[in-house]
Amino acid sequence: MRQSPEALLAFAEAATLGSFSAAARKLGKRQSTISEAIANLEIDLGLTLFDRSTRQPTLTEAGHAMLTQVRRVLDASAQMDRLAAQMAGGLEARLTLVMSDTYQSDRYEQTLATLEQRYPDLELECLIAEHEDVVDIIQLGRAQIGLVAAQPAYPADIGWATIAEQSEIGLFVGLQHPLARYGDEEVPHAILREARELRLNTFVDPTGPRTDAVPVRSLRRWSAPSYLMLLEMAVLGFGWTELPRWLVDHFAADRLHEVRARGWPRLVPVDAVWSRNRTLGQAGAWLLETMLAG
Repeated sequence: MRQSPEALLAFAEAATLGSFSAAARKLGKRQSTISEAIANLEIDLGLTLFDRSTRQPTLTEAGHAMLTQVRRVLDASAQMDRLAAQMAGGLEARLTLVMSDTYQSDRYEQTLATLEQRYPDLELECLIAEHEDVVDIIQLGRAQIGLVAAQPAYPADIGWATIAEQSEIGLFVGLQHPLARYGDEEVPHAILREARELRLNTFVDPTGPRTDAVPVRSLRRWSAPSYLMLLEMAVLGFGWTELPRWLVDHFAADRLHEVRARGWPRLVPVDAVWSRNRTLGQAGAWLLETMLAG
């Protein structure tokens, strides 16, 4: 940048306060220093920023136009200084959170609002994954914190803790599916096994054991790696599937029928996970602590 930050600041203050002397007093400079800085800025830009023919200098049309741009430059410079100071104090430049759709919290929106207020310059990235995929993403260093339906065991390099919120999982079918005819009557597991299942699958170890407390498995199945995709397939009538209740209520309350079956619906604990091999930054540590606080 050809223009010095001091000259830009002198111009912005003089324009805001309406005089070179007032700008000098605020910045702790001599008036001659402010006048010279603004004169040099005008030479660099090839523009007359102030009309000096009046008792007090007034902005020219070019001065008004440049003032908006100068303020943007000064704001960006202040933001850069603030971010540098925060990063020197342990604030990460970006925080990535990988979340299972089993996670739903009434406090989540407020937590994000507080995060944004505390760390306004932080870049936040949110990913969606399930089961083993969440753990794999954390191990690869692609994300710093994960939220996942509680797994029976975790690798040694993964730290974990159960959060206060639980997710309710139910069985659902499209309104035109034959199983919807049962209404509120309980559907035998044998009937479910004969119908097509829409099963949650993961990219990592897709044939591995599931964590279902009350497993119902069909030999006829379609699969997808996200609950939202399973929801859409169920709405279209392709089969029955397990879905978090909040997801159904939010996206398809009037398009799906809940199947009553032994052991369903059920509550699923949710774990927060992180890598033991990587230290969380300032924002990540705060977010994890907040989620675990309940």
